[in-house]
Amino acid sequence: MNIFRLTGDLAHLLAIIILLIKIWKTRSCAGISGKSQILFAIVYTTRYLDLVTTFVSAYNTLMKIFFLASSYATIYLIYIKFKATYDHNHDTFRIEFLVLPAFILALLINHAFTLLEVLWTFSIYLESVAILPQLFMVSKTGEAESITSHYLFALGSYRALYILNWVYRYVTETHYDLIAIVAGIVQTVLYCDFFYLYVTKVLKGKKLQLPA
Repeated sequence: MNIFRLTGDLAHLLAIIILLIKIWKTRSCAGISGKSQILFAIVYTTRYLDLVTTFVSAYNTLMKIFFLASSYATIYLIYIKFKATYDHNHDTFRIEFLVLPAFILALLINHAFTLLEVLWTFSIYLESVAILPQLFMVSKTGEAESITSHYLFALGSYRALYILNWVYRYVTETHYDLIAIVAGIVQTVLYCDFFYLYVTKVLKGKKLQLPA
């Protein structure tokens, strides 16, 4: 544990809390991609299967349980509780084009060819692109609410901070995970345009708009 991982975890936590509060308080999931949330649920499910085999710490276990529970709670809110507000006409990204390549890549490039390791690797690859349906949806609608923008910024910050975590660990422990680093860089790059628009528009009180 170091300051970059801790703040990364807190940013991730904040992103999910912002999203859940947004949906619950407005009683609406308008502007939220259900498909991205499905991908995140797949990511957490395949990554945290070790909950039943390995205990690292109470902190680690509680965070894993929170991410799993919140991902399925978000899906419930979008597809059942507030289904009438879900904008399925704009949430049209074909997620199978992300899931299948990520799984094939995990079979080909991994640290060890075991079930848990392949599924963990798959989750890393899939997480790096899981936000694409959300960004695609924002691009199609042409704008995003401020609260949705805050959610996306916190989510992008989490991964950027994790890259700093890996740099710190390499410098202090000579430890690194090339799969996680490359996937983290890919994920952060996908947010670059959004980060720029967030700083230049949302922080100045303007509505965020992505180029179509």
